[in-house]
Amino acid sequence: MRIPDWIVFSLILGVVLWALFSGDKNADAPEAPPIMQEATGPMLPGPNQFDDEVLVQVGETADGIGTAFAMDRRGVWLTARHVVDGCADVGLQVSNGRLLPVTRVVTDTHADIAVLYTLRAPKALELAHREDLRVGESGFHVGFPQGRPGEATSRLLARSRLITRGRYRNEENVLAWAEMGRTRDIRGTLAGISGGPVFDQNGGIIGVTVAESPRRGRIYTTAPESLDEVISLAGMAETHGDTRYAFDINNYGAQADMLRSELAVVKVFCRAEKGA
Repeated sequence: MRIPDWIVFSLILGVVLWALFSGDKNADAPEAPPIMQEATGPMLPGPNQFDDEVLVQVGETADGIGTAFAMDRRGVWLTARHVVDGCADVGLQVSNGRLLPVTRVVTDTHADIAVLYTLRAPKALELAHREDLRVGESGFHVGFPQGRPGEATSRLLARSRLITRGRYRNEENVLAWAEMGRTRDIRGTLAGISGGPVFDQNGGIIGVTVAESPRRGRIYTTAPESLDEVISLAGMAETHGDTRYAFDINNYGAQADMLRSELAVVKVFCRAEKGA
């Protein structure tokens, strides 16, 4: 017996409508980066001769923008060395059109980190002092990529050896991260996020963002031991953050906005020449 055409058509239409409306209401939204657990792989090994090498050329000092973050309410901030090295004037943006002058800059000769001093800081963040980093755990990078508020999330891959040439020469152990996502509709380079903190999921700082490889989707940060050294360089016996902000894949944009609004993470300006 032949099935009437109208019945066949009704069945097909029903299947189509079911497919369209029975799924998740967010089914057409971009897929979120995978949720990364704290202990997703083996312990991160120490540096060794087989670590991947990354070459970075640092050009002549020029006017530029980066990121800095507060470590002590008495006015101690950290940023990347290449952001402020050789600058005639350095300032931190604390409101639209207002810069907090940096009174002193101390650069680390062993790592791409610099200590900035101002008269005060409104907030203080806390180092994680982690010795138990695991391959695959998540990191959250906060700052001002391309001079705009923005952030990225990543997954820890391995250690690398960062080789700096150009304006100054240096070699240091760093951490290599695979970028998993970003917010604020930032396209292309993350330039400008250099000097910003990378947080673990518990809200502790485990490094300073110092370089990227857009082609490979990699972000590089200082190693935790470099942070411990620079705190000693700054003359701080230990750090006491005001509070920690737990991060996850769903809230890292909001947490980053809070850190910037509280001026714990700020934009840093370098002026290459006095009076320029």
